[in-house]
Formats: sequence, C-alpha cells, structure tokens
Amino acid sequence: MAAERLKDLSQPIDVPLLDATVAAFYGTGSKEERATADQILRYLQNNPDMWLQVVHILQQTKSLNTKFFALQVLEGVIKYRWNVLPVEQRDGMKNYISEVIVQLSSNEASFRAERLYVNKLNIILVQILKHDWPARWQSFIPDLVAAAKTSETICENCMAILKLLSEEVFDFSRGEMTQQKIEELKQSLNSEFQLIHELCLYVLSASQRIELIRATLSTLHAFLSWIPLGYIFESTLLETLLKFFPVPSSRNLTLQCLTEVASLNFGDYYNVQYVKMYNIFMVQLQTILPPTTNIPEAYAHGSGEEQAFIQNLALFFTSFYKFHIRVLESSQENISALLMGLEYLINISYVDDTEVFKVCLDYWNSLILELFDSHHNMGNPAVTANMMGLQVPLLPGIVDGLCAQLLQRRRLYAGIMSKLRMLMICRMAKPEEVLIVEDENGNIVRETMKDNDVLVQYKIMRETLIYLSHLDHEDTEKQMLKKLSKQLSGEDWTWNNLNTLCWAIGSISGSMMEEQENRFLVMVIRDLLNLCEITKGKDNKAVIASNIMYVVGQYPRFLRAHWKFLKTVVNKLFEFMHETHPGVQDMACDTFLKIVQKCKRKFVIVQVGENEPFVSELLSALATTVADLEPHQIHSFYESVGHMIQAESDPHKRDEYLQRLMALPNQKWGEIIGQARQSVDFLKDQDVIRTVLNILQTNTSVASSLGTYFLSQISLIFLDMLNVYRMYSELISSSIAEGVPFASKTSYVKLLRSVKRETLKLIETFLDKAEDQPQIGKQFVPPMMDPVLGDYARNMPDARESEVLSLFATIINKYKAAMIDDVPRIFEAVFQCTLEDSG
Repeated sequence: MAAERLKDLSQPIDVPLLDATVAAFYGTGSKEERATADQILRYLQNNPDMWLQVVHILQQTKSLNTKFFALQVLEGVIKYRWNVLPVEQRDGMKNYISEVIVQLSSNEASFRAERLYVNKLNIILVQILKHDWPARWQSFIPDLVAAAKTSETICENCMAILKLLSEEVFDFSRGEMTQQKIEELKQSLNSEFQLIHELCLYVLSASQRIELIRATLSTLHAFLSWIPLGYIFESTLLETLLKFFPVPSSRNLTLQCLTEVASLNFGDYYNVQYVKMYNIFMVQLQTILPPTTNIPEAYAHGSGEEQAFIQNLALFFTSFYKFHIRVLESSQENISALLMGLEYLINISYVDDTEVFKVCLDYWNSLILELFDSHHNMGNPAVTANMMGLQVPLLPGIVDGLCAQLLQRRRLYAGIMSKLRMLMICRMAKPEEVLIVEDENGNIVRETMKDNDVLVQYKIMRETLIYLSHLDHEDTEKQMLKKLSKQLSGEDWTWNNLNTLCWAIGSISGSMMEEQENRFLVMVIRDLLNLCEITKGKDNKAVIASNIMYVVGQYPRFLRAHWKFLKTVVNKLFEFMHETHPGVQDMACDTFLKIVQKCKRKFVIVQVGENEPFVSELLSALATTVADLEPHQIHSFYESVGHMIQAESDPHKRDEYLQRLMALPNQKWGEIIGQARQSVDFLKDQDVIRTVLNILQTNTSVASSLGTYFLSQISLIFLDMLNVYRMYSELISSSIAEGVPFASKTSYVKLLRSVKRETLKLIETFLDKAEDQPQIGKQFVPPMMDPVLGDYARNMPDARESEVLSLFATIINKYKAAMIDDVPRIFEAVFQCTLEDSG
C-alpha cells in the first residue's frame, strides 16, 4: 500500500498521502483500509523523529483531522521529552506555535473559521509553558499582554490562553507536575498578575465586543479564587463587574465571578466592600428579576441561559450568606436587603430541579443548625459567645446582652423560618424506598433501597424540619394543619401534596412535648380519616389510607400511651390486608411490623376491660387475617407476631403462642413429610418444592424476631428439614452430573437451591439470634455435620452453596469454646474443596 511510504521519515513527509491515510482512519475507507491506516498512524505516533515533521505538516495540510494528528504527536513530545530537546528546537517550535496562533487570531474570519484548531494550539502552548515559564520564557506574560492590545480578536484568544493557564496551574496540575513546579508557577502568576489585571479592566471598560467581554469575564472567573485580594477589593474590579450584571449577554458570567468573590472569607477586613457589593447587587436584581416573579414557573418555561441564571443566583446567595450573613445582620439599613435576598432564595428553593434544590437545602440546613444551636445553648453563654465568634470576658451584663442578641436574631428570621417550614412541608422527600422485586431464583422479596439520593435528601430535610419545629412548635403545627385543611377543602388536593405533607408530619415525630404531640396527632388523624370519608375513587382512598398508616407508624410514643387507639389502628391495618389495591397490603404489613417493634409489650398484657391479651385474639383469627396476603407479606406478618411473642415473659404462654402461630405452616409441613415417607418422589413436584420454600421462609421470619425462644419450633422440624436438604442436594448434583448444558441455571435446579439456601439461612438466623447457650450449639451442630458439611465436601463445585461457609462462620463465632472439637472437621470439609474451586 502506498501509505507504507509514510514510514520513511528521512525526507519531508508526503502530506496529501498522510491526509488520505488520516481520512481512511476516520471512516472514509473500508474496514481493511481503516485497520492499515490505524497501524501506520500508530507507527508514526511512536516514532521519536516524527515530531520534526509537525511544522511541515501543519504548513501543508488543509485537513483539520491531520492537523490534530500532528498536534497529538507534538503533545506527546512536550509531555515526555521536552526538557531533553536541544534549545534551538524548543525555541523554534515555541515561536512557530505562537506565530500561528497570532496569525489565525488576528483576523475575525480566520479566528472564527479555525476556532477548533486555535483552541488546540492554545492547549499546546500552555503545555509548553508548564515546562518553560517562567525560567526559560520570562517575557511570556508581558508579550501576551502586548499582543492582546493589538487587536480585539487576538485579545479574546489571549484571554482563553490565560484561562487555560490558570486552570492548568490551579485546578488540573496535581499528579502532572511536582509540588515545587506548581508553587513556582503560582508564584509567577501572582507576581505578574498586575499586567493581567490591568488588561482585564481595560477590556471591560473599553470594549463593546460581546465575545471579548465574555472571554474576559470567563478568564477572571478562573482567576478570582487565587489572586491577591487587593486586586479585587482595592481596585475598580467589583464596580466594573456590577456594571455588567444587568447586561443579558454577560449576566451569567458576571454572576459566576461575583459568586467566586462571595465565597472568599478573610475575616472582617473587607466587610464594607462586601456590604456595598451586596446592596448594589440587590438593587440591580430587582430590575432583572422583580421580587413578585413566580421563579419556579419562570424557570420551567425559561431558556437554558435563564435557567442557568437561576442556578447561579442560588449559588451566589448561598455562598454570600455562608460567609457574610453576620455583617448584613449588624445594621438596620442592610437587614431589609438581607431579608429580601432570603425571600428570593426561598422562591428559588421551589424550582423543580434537583441540583438547584440541593444547593438551597444545604444552606438552609446550615443556617437552621446555627440558629438552633444558639437557641439551644442560650443557658450557656460561653458556648454562645464562641459560636458568635466573640472573644469576651463573660460578665453578667455581657451575658444578658448576648441573650438579648440571640432573641433579636431569632425574631429577625422568624418570617423566613415560617416560609421555610412551608417549603420543607411542600417538598419533603420520600422517606425510604421499599421495592418488591424478584430475586435471582424467581422468588418475590422485599428490598429496601438505602443510601440513594432521595434518602439522603430526606435525612437532611427531616433534620432541618425538626430544628425548625424546635425553634417554633406552634408555627410548625399551624403550617401543617393549614396545609391539611387545604387538602380537605379540595383547594390543594393532589396525591403528591398529600404524600409530602404526611412524610413531613411523620418526620417531626418526637420533636414536641408529649401533650402537644398527642393533641396534634389526634387532629391530623381525624382530618385524614375525614378526607378518606369524603374522597371518592378507590385509588384516592388507597393513597389516603397508606398515608394514615405511614403517619401512625411514625408516632409510637402516642400509640403506647393510648391502647384503644393502638388497637383500632392495628385492626384497621388488618382490614387493609384484604385490600388488593396495589401497594396497600405491603404498606399495611410494613406499618404493622414497625408498630409492633415499638409497642410489643402492649400486645401481650391483658388491657383494661379485655379478657385476653391482644396476641391471643390475633392468633385465633390468624387464618382469616392472612388469607389474602402474598407469601412475602405473610412472612412479614409472622415476623411481627414473633416480636409480640418475644415480649411475653411467661415461658409457658410464650410456647403456647408460638405453637398457635406456627400451627398452619406446621400442619402443611407434616402433610408434606407424611407424603414423602410414602413416596419420596412427592418432594420432586415443583409446587411442593415452592410450598416447602414458603414454609421455611415463614420459619426464618419468626426466628429473626424470636431468637432463643424459637427453639421449640426449630427442634420440631430440624431433622426432617435436614433430610429434605440432603435429598434436594442429591437431585441438584444428579441434574448437573447428567451434563445438561446450563443445568445449574434451569428454573427447577434454581428452585431446589432456593430450598437449600433457605434451610441454611433459617439455621443461621436462629443460631445467630439465640442467646449464647452452649447446649444449643451441642444440639444443632452435630446433626448438620454430614447432611450439610459432608454434602458440601462431596458436591460438585457448581452445586455448592456459599451460605454453608457463612453458616459455619456464624457457628464458630458464636459457640467458640463448645466448637473446639469440631473445628478440624469443619476445616477439612470446607477448606480443601473451596480452595480447589477457586484455584
């Protein structure tokens, strides 16, 4: 192929041929041509002499892809070999790159047409600077500034180069340069910044070109986080920036610059300048975005630029207040501008955009925490003074003054706090995502999504609302009940509004005095029940019902104190367990479990005016209550009842309750084992296997809540369970041994394995939860040695269950001393074969 000629670098490279090769690589050729082109281009890229052809290629080619290929070769040399090149070669390349940049950016037409190429050349120049400046190119900044003054397009490109240089030195340098080199470059930029500063101010005061102004503002934004503060506060820079804020084309970039300034925090030295900047900003903002604007609506219908403006505004306010809110609080004339800014931020917080809301929420949370801490430590003036940044001797007069100041501060923010409560109520995140999913074995299981974004947001909002509630219980209560009455009147009724309101009501549980909380909760439940009565439609009623369940489940203290209410709630949950509307049964079972865990003692004592404990009444009607539940819901129900039984202190009653609870699954288990004794093939039927799995899962659920007290039940089924385990294990092994491809993946084998895993899980759950009683270990471990351990050792690698390792790890941890004699046997059974598998 002709392109092979390119490999001879002893003469100037054939540029048209290189163009054709690059074009073939980028897809104009056939697959074979592309592969050949790739191989040649790789060869050229790796050839140490190729870089000497770069100038020749750039001068001759018209193809942007070829130019980029040549610059890529050059970039590699600059990165890895620049310092070992002869001085004249380095200087030649440096001058050539500079000349091309100046030539292309000196005229508007070529600068716009060749923009991508110029950007790449800028990057190359900055890579050279990282090696040569300042030591070997001291005149760089003066030269650049001088060139910038010759033409507006050159100036625009010089701004782009300066921005790149700042980013390289301050943002991306870690890992690419030594710490010493980074410090040297930072020092040079600092010492020569006066020229850059003058250039930026000159452009902003003299130029009318939008592109140049935007490039200058963008460069300033990159510099503001590190330049000496005098350049910001002791020059006309802030005034100049504020002039550009009202101009639509430069508004967002100006706002980013102002936010960068707002994020700087160097004590009180520049307080006067910050106050002046804020006040001018607020006057201008009212013209750009009048305070009466519906910001969430404007955002929803706004252009990309307008949406970015709202995002930047949120960042400006939160940055400014984080560091400088105290100085705005300190004088009456600034307070109205401060409160107006906080009103803007409240309105921005309603914008339907997760990132904008996160920015606002983060600030609101820190402000509330600070206000709450000062309020909380009112009785401890030393802590308060420290939080307010005061270093003063705490004499009685000063203490009184501090308390007065705190009360004044709380009063100052009372209106904003009230609006903030409503914001938290309207936007409360979902507390916890519970999904019903199918696991790898085809079983329906419940899965709780932890640590996702929504849950993190809920935790922050909940914390914020609890602090807000502590600061003013009455207002919190009033806001919530007002919102609820709007649901009742239909003025504000939507599923989402009701959900967020109920999540908010649930989130503040425990933040009020008990008496106040009781009164509040009674009003909430009464209104929700009324809402359920007057609302038509099965879907609507289901949403209201699930919210009633959620709220009730969040207030265990109230339930424990009011038995009749608790009993009514639980009976209502039992009714919901027959309601087949999607999600209602799950919610009922979840809430039942949550309530029982918090109130279990109440269910095992005979309440006033009743003949038997509630648990006994429940067990009598058990079959009817669970009749319409899915298997995973029945397991949750059984776990709940297990918690009740666990709270019974009389061993006889406890065993009797357990026996009654397990009567249904035990009866079914007895039938299956009886049939299996007649004919072992009965156990091979898929429906029977599913029933066995379901019975084992029910047992595991009860074992998880009963612990040691599950002993009588597991003893009843233990040996039969091991026999079933052994038999299913043999069935799995024979299916896999028969060599059917993917036998271990068939639904039948998966189902058998589910039974084995559930057996192991049940035993592990019981042994793990049981109190440390050596006789339990002695009773349960020896019978497992052959059916479980022996089976693991004998099995084919594909048929082994990893849960066996987990189970025996639990056993050894739990029953250390009692297991000493069995440890060698356990190791022998699991170690050798497991290591062989992994080998």
